[in-house]
Amino acid sequence: MAATTRREFMLGEGSGTGSGPQNLHVGVGPAHPAMHGIIRIKAELDGEVIVGADVEIGYLHRAFEKDCEVGGYNNAIPFTDRLNYVSPLINNFGYASAVEKLLGIDVTERCKYIRVIMSEISRICDHLTCIGASAMELGAFTVFLYMIKAREFLWELVEDVTGARLTISYGRVGGVKADLPAGFAEKTLRAFKQTREVLDEVHRLLTGNRIFLDRMVGIGVLSRDETVGYAITGPLLRAVGVSYDVRRAQPYYVYDRLEFEIPTQQDGDNYARYLVRMAEMEQSMRITEQALATIPGGPINVDFAGRPIDPSAYIDQGKQGKTEGLLLVPITLSPNLEGQQRAAHRRVNVADKRVVLPPKETAYGSIEGLMNHFMLIMEGYGIQPPPGEAYFPVEGANGELGFYVVSDGSDRPYRVRCRPPCLPPMAALHRMITGEMVADMIPTFGSVNMIGGELDR
Repeated sequence: MAATTRREFMLGEGSGTGSGPQNLHVGVGPAHPAMHGIIRIKAELDGEVIVGADVEIGYLHRAFEKDCEVGGYNNAIPFTDRLNYVSPLINNFGYASAVEKLLGIDVTERCKYIRVIMSEISRICDHLTCIGASAMELGAFTVFLYMIKAREFLWELVEDVTGARLTISYGRVGGVKADLPAGFAEKTLRAFKQTREVLDEVHRLLTGNRIFLDRMVGIGVLSRDETVGYAITGPLLRAVGVSYDVRRAQPYYVYDRLEFEIPTQQDGDNYARYLVRMAEMEQSMRITEQALATIPGGPINVDFAGRPIDPSAYIDQGKQGKTEGLLLVPITLSPNLEGQQRAAHRRVNVADKRVVLPPKETAYGSIEGLMNHFMLIMEGYGIQPPPGEAYFPVEGANGELGFYVVSDGSDRPYRVRCRPPCLPPMAALHRMITGEMVADMIPTFGSVNMIGGELDR
């Protein structure tokens, strides 16, 4: 019986499709390397042509949303790293901004610029990885090595700021973990110069390459109406001529103060998506360079109502100022805590002790600081937004990344919902590959840039 069932599956007999015995049913993935270990495509083939496809997801199932609901608000930050783990900083900031919206607080001006800078560096890293890996799957292994070389330049920047390369946990509700290190702007400009050189090399290798054009032009086409109908955003939407970008449509942080273009193409095929991503990397560097040139340097602190306030006002006044000297005790922090000193802390975090952990010097050097730190960490206390709900979208590397957070007034979210940008394209993947050759399945799948952490969240 088992052998008969297997034969029926392979020959398509009894499937009810009327395809006849000439069609072959092939399962691609989840073990196939290009399927990331978490995607299965059940393809029906007529010779080398895909005449039907069914895309299965859900093999990873991280339970991200439920994990966020069992701990404090900041406890979810490491979980967001693992959503789109190629550009984790954007995930950090999107989630933190949703909680900040729920609290009704606004981060400092310097923090807004830092979030823009680090988001755009992350976006470039994501596009470099996508194009490099897709080119490698077409046999252009040299392009993959060049793109990963460029990504290393940028990952060094990320490591300088966050202390890590991939799972960075840099965002915080009310700010960021630490300020930018000394000399960061100069190092970023040097890295961008090297990245542009790599992109020029890749353009010469790929953009006009006849083999690359034959494998990409007219392949994986999704029409404008279908793209909009599937609620697809990001590079795939812009590849059909729709210039929707959250940074322009619903400006956040300081994007409305910066000059940049939204690259678009018209054909909606794999080649158009490639061109959009290549152009977006240049725009991201342009945004970052403007932000680095105009980032404010001084502390701009506000309370939960948006009023300027001196951080010293939070010191326990019941002691009649006798603790002021303790707060000024010089403490040498270990190198891994660089950027979390008092001066840097005030520049990048909301001055609200209900939300943000105190500077490390304060936590280690005064009883008030230690108590503040303890209360924010202790179960049952922590960040406690008022009951309500908030949704905050950001422009992720693959499109609109949104976080919907519901508060019941306790110290942990009642509900966290993530709107992952790569889910709608995966829902439409069967439309992109049906009618194409088997060999075109992998590059089309690569053009979607599926990231398992956010897809099976």
